[in-house]
Amino acid sequence: MRLEGTYTAIVTPFRDAPGQPIDWDALDALVDAQIAGGITGLVPCGTTGESPTLSHEEHGKVIERTIARAKGKAQVVAGAGSNSTREAIEMAQHAERAGADAVMIVVPYYNRPTQDGLATHFVTVARSVKLPVVVYNIPGRTGSDLLPETLARIAEAAPNVVCTKEATGNVLHAQKIVQTMGSRMTVLSGDDALTLPMMAVGARGVISVTSNVLPAEVARVTRLALEGAVPGNWDEARRAHLALLPVHEAMFVEANPSPAKAALAMRGVMKDVVRGPLAPCSEGARKAVAAALEAYGKGGR
Repeated sequence: MRLEGTYTAIVTPFRDAPGQPIDWDALDALVDAQIAGGITGLVPCGTTGESPTLSHEEHGKVIERTIARAKGKAQVVAGAGSNSTREAIEMAQHAERAGADAVMIVVPYYNRPTQDGLATHFVTVARSVKLPVVVYNIPGRTGSDLLPETLARIAEAAPNVVCTKEATGNVLHAQKIVQTMGSRMTVLSGDDALTLPMMAVGARGVISVTSNVLPAEVARVTRLALEGAVPGNWDEARRAHLALLPVHEAMFVEANPSPAKAALAMRGVMKDVVRGPLAPCSEGARKAVAAALEAYGKGGR
């Protein structure tokens, strides 16, 4: 399986009703819009999908629904992470049974395991399935940083660990992985604003928040960068990336995915509903999101 290009960390739409049930029609429409926009794949039930607020039943159904809707049209990398190794195994095995193309396993959060603990966690989960495994490193949310040398140990012990989503905010971190592991480990940017800098040192794409709102535009940047050997493509990728920067920044003006959901609600795609402890965007944040999208639409590209 080739993991490169643009993968959308899709939001989970909720209805504005008692209990905030999942809006399945809105999820279907979102998946369809992503595919029409030319993205490579979908990543349901990650951080952007508010996975900590989903019940196990809901988590499983979102994975199944996304796979059924995208089958044959886009890859599905199912979010299956947990701060419990046993629970991560159960989620990964469910994703495999459901027909996912790969699973994404986040660094365990809150527990703050040692590097040895992290290695054991990922190897144990990876060995429980045959699917390709994407490691998700986001120390700002988990409290633990998976070091490049630990990732190398994991890859040696578990051959199906083939990709890492690097959301460290540190290009040097991604660069070190590319330098030391080469083609053995695919690096995907986990920060929209750093996609092109990471691709300049060897990353192969992005798992994006912004592509929820602008799938074709984000996909165009990674496509141009991957075709960088074609004269003019890298320059055009840089122009397109820089034009998107204000939108990338607006998507994180408050806690993700509140800004992305606000943007999608402005476009009538879904209700502007997040589950607690998140809150909908403040008025100031909403204005910042609207202004960034309006400026981009008027010629920011």
